Amino acid sequence: MKKRNKSKIRRSRRINPIEIFVDVPKGRSGDWRIERYAVSERDALMFNIRNECRYASDRNIKPGTYTRLMCRYTVVMSDTPAEKRDHIEFIKRAKGQILINGLGLGYAIEVCCRKGTVEHITVIEKSPDVIKLSGPHYLKRYPDKLTIIQADAFTWEPPKGMRYDAVWHDIWNNHCSDNLVEMDQLEKKSQGIADWQGSWGRARCEMLSFIESRRYGVWMLN
Repeated sequence: MKKRNKSKIRRSRRINPIEIFVDVPKGRSGDWRIERYAVSERDALMFNIRNECRYASDRNIKPGTYTRLMCRYTVVMSDTPAEKRDHIEFIKRAKGQILINGLGLGYAIEVCCRKGTVEHITVIEKSPDVIKLSGPHYLKRYPDKLTIIQADAFTWEPPKGMRYDAVWHDIWNNHCSDNLVEMDQLEKKSQGIADWQGSWGRARCEMLSFIESRRYGVWMLN
């Protein structure tokens, strides 16, 4: 009986990434800002209808209050359920030493830092404004587990001999077939230092590339 109770306790403490919300403070720095925004029932309904028409029902949203990172008028990242699910495979793989290209709202950092199997996270972020907005929040919360470096992911080099258990590339604003070129570049660059690596939204970008190639083929036939 006692063993069953302990098992229930252990299961109850497991992290559910979808239930973790971004609590980084609102703020503005240069062209960048972090803000909260509300999605009404009508907003969610209209958004989800559009997704159904685009065969993208997995991107549907529920009414509620969310956080997003903006650069001028462009949404760079948000903490909607769909965007959280984009990180699930990486979160499952995260352990030991981790390298993340792209800070954003820091959602993946928050989840991974809560995992006991993660020893340390190194984050490479190009924008000093993004670091100013999100960095202090996570560095204060996880001072011994997190390092943030301002650098370009395409040119930054890790310390000699360093190897990471997982590398996550997350520098894109949206899903687009054009992203695949940069994904290939970053993944090729990290081949020798990563036990596992992945890029945010690669599967969807590959699907979009396939759809575009099919449309182009039909256009050529006509």
